[in-house]
Order: sequence, then C-alpha cells, then structure tokens
Amino acid sequence: MPKNNYKDALNHKIFDYLSEAADELQIETYAIGGFVRDYFLNRGKAEDIDVVAVGNGIELAEKVAEKLPGKPKVQIFKTYGTAMLKVFDLEVEFVGARKESYNENSRNPEVEQGTLEDDQNRRDFTINALALQLNKNNFGKLLDPFGGLEDLKMQLIKTPLDPDITYSDDPLRMMRAIRFAAQLGFKIEPKSLKAIKDNASRIDIVSNERIVTEIHKIMLADKPSVGFKIMHNTGLLKRILPELTNLEGIDEIDGQKHKDNFWHTLEVVDNIALETDDLWLRWAALLHDIGKAPTKRFSKRVGWTFHGHEFKGSKMVFQIFKRLKMPLNDKMKYVQKLVLLSSRPIAIVDDDVTDSAVRRLVFDAGEYLEDLMTLCEADITTKNPNRYRKYHNNFKLVRQKIQEVEERDRIRDFQPPVKGQEIMDTFGIAPCKEVGEIKSKIKEAILDGEIPNEYEAAFEFMLKEGEKLGLTPKK
Repeated sequence: MPKNNYKDALNHKIFDYLSEAADELQIETYAIGGFVRDYFLNRGKAEDIDVVAVGNGIELAEKVAEKLPGKPKVQIFKTYGTAMLKVFDLEVEFVGARKESYNENSRNPEVEQGTLEDDQNRRDFTINALALQLNKNNFGKLLDPFGGLEDLKMQLIKTPLDPDITYSDDPLRMMRAIRFAAQLGFKIEPKSLKAIKDNASRIDIVSNERIVTEIHKIMLADKPSVGFKIMHNTGLLKRILPELTNLEGIDEIDGQKHKDNFWHTLEVVDNIALETDDLWLRWAALLHDIGKAPTKRFSKRVGWTFHGHEFKGSKMVFQIFKRLKMPLNDKMKYVQKLVLLSSRPIAIVDDDVTDSAVRRLVFDAGEYLEDLMTLCEADITTKNPNRYRKYHNNFKLVRQKIQEVEERDRIRDFQPPVKGQEIMDTFGIAPCKEVGEIKSKIKEAILDGEIPNEYEAAFEFMLKEGEKLGLTPKK
C-alpha cells in the first residue's frame, strides 16, 4: 500500500455507502478531523465521523441514507448547513466544505461555500486537518497540507494558520488546544502557546457552557493538572476560576509559612484521578480548598489559620456553579457536601474521639461516605515518606472506627425508628412543631449514644420527651 494511502482506516462498512453515494453525486468527499486523527493515534473504536463534501453536504447525507438498510432519518441543521446520520452505532456528521470569516465580538463566523483547502484552513489544529478521501478513484488517500501527521509523531498541538488569528477568531480553540494537550499528553508549540497568552482576554466572548464542556474533558484526563497548569500559565484560569488562582502563593510572617494551596489542589486532583473517573468527585477535589483564600488569618499565638474554610468553600461552590451555568441540582449539592465535610474524617483519628463523633460523620456523609474518604486520602500530598505513611495509616484507623460503629449502630442510611405519624397517633395531636422537636431529640439521642438505634428504646424516649413538652399519651 502506498505510504499516502490508508484504506485500512476506512474498513468500517459505512465507508462503502459513503463512497458509492459520493461518486453517484460526483462530489469530492473526505473523512476529516477527529476520526482520522484518532486512527493514527490508535485510540480505539470510533464513535463519530466527520465527513466534508466539496459541494452539498446535506444532499450527500440524504443520498447515503437512501442506500442504508432501513433508510434511517437524516437530521438536518439548516442554520449550520450540516446533517447527521445515526447508523451502525456511529454518528456521522456531514458538512459542505466552507470558508469562514469572523467579526471581533463573536465566535460565530460568516460562512460561505469553499474548497477543501478552505475547509482545512479553517480547522483548529494541524492534527485535526488530516483528511482521507472517500471517492473510489482515490479511496484512502491522505491529504495533509499542514504536516499534521508529523505533528502527531512529534506530539505537538499547532494551528494550520497564524495562531494569533486562529485564537482571536474563535477563542474556544484556546481551551480546545489545552484540552488536547491534557488528553493526549501533547505539547502546545511555543508560538501557539504565546498566542493563547496574548489572546486570553478573548475567552470572555465564549459562553460559559462551552468553556465548561472543555473543562470537563480536561478534568477527565488521566492527569488533569496538565490542563490546569497551562490554563494558569496562559492567564485563562484566573478569568474562568479566579477562586482557584486566589489560592496561589505562600505568605510568611515571623518565620511561619503556609503551603501553596493552589499547587497542592492540583496534586489532589491528580491523586483522585488515579482512583476514580467520577467527574463530580474530581470537581470536589478541585474545589475542596477554595474557602482557604477568604478565611486565611495569622495570629502570633497559633500562626496561619483557615477557620471555617470548609463552610465558606461549600457556599462558594454554589456561586461558581451558578456563574459557570453548571447544574444547580444534586451534582452541585454533592460537591458542596464533600467540600463541607472534607476535613472531618481526619478529626476522628485520635484515640479519645468518641463514637458519637464517628456516628455524626457517618450520618452527615450518608451515601457519600466512601467518596469522602477517597477525597481525604487524595488530599495527602506530603513528600515526606514518614508523614505520608503516618497519614495513610491514620485513615486506615478512621475506616476501622467507621466500620465498627456502622456495624453496631446502622447510621449510614439512618431512618428514625419512630416516625412522625406514630408520634401524632400516640399523643393524639395534629402536625405541629412538637412533633418535629421530638423527632429531632430522638435522632440526637441516637447519634450521641444515649439510646440504641432500635424501635423500643426510641419509643420509650419519645414518651419521656413528650411528657417534658406537656403531652399525654392517648389511653
């Protein structure tokens, strides 16, 4: 097979239909972008394919659909001049070759029909401009006008044209460059990196939703810190997540210092990435210390303190999610809870800590207890091997204490042994504040170890509390 011919990349049956339809319509047709890039990177089975037609992409999509078994429906997006087919567990997106021009205040270009060269010029990176021809006569021929194949070998992120123009035109490409660097372990070439730094302020015209999509992909990389370091060094991070960059720096007074909580945070995110692919647990790691910047204080008696940083941080989580247009639902509440509880487990290491403290931790963490422990263990970033070993051994003791209390008191999925309806029935009362008070007293008594988490003990306790409130059981 000639070096510039890669028919083996096109061995999926969808390409037979694409080739036949393209030749019937006499339209030059190419697979382009991520599908081609990932073939050369051996990144496994494709889930989507971008097809560019030097002509009418929608017409091509409809011709392919006619030939496919079952004649699947073509989704047409007239505004963008694109079409999509879902077939054979693939999403195939069709677009006509085009050229683009931008105005300063929008990343949405003016689009007009163009040549394949125009279309490759508008691509974000050389590695995404690689195209494989699908027409029968040149099936599998590689078109690589910008040396994208060589950049893949060199593991380099580089723009086809002047990076200053590329990033200014569509500033989201800066986030995409950083995302690819993080996902693929590539370097951004120096000229391109400088252009990101020079155009950092242009990110302000990009919607928060689009930015967050890229941050999620960076967060899910094997080593998320790669992306966050580049975002920080280019000035993007302080425009997107200033709460994070505010953690940077070490202050010293009277010879007393604190650690740099920004760089510590990136280590924690990398640590947790070794343990879980859960996006929201990784978000909790990223935000677990954000309350430290606004709560930092110094006193000669105790040195640097960050009192209440967990509570402050949990409030900041809501503000960040709201500003970035992230979901204000159970995902946000999950991150809030882990940030709020992030220092609690280590506090129950000491031998003199009561079972009550353990019960309260288990009760407060509930179904998130295991995730909380994973976060706390990821928070150990000391480089001193003895301290590292000591901290991990401490967490083994914490887990042991939790298990002992859990087995005995069944607190994690706590349900009050006596329900509100039974309180009302027992005392012959309607819903009122006294019912809530009694329920709360029962819960506190169980958590404090005054009574076991059992129905009989809770019922007796309810009667006594009711009596204190002037209530009399029905005969």
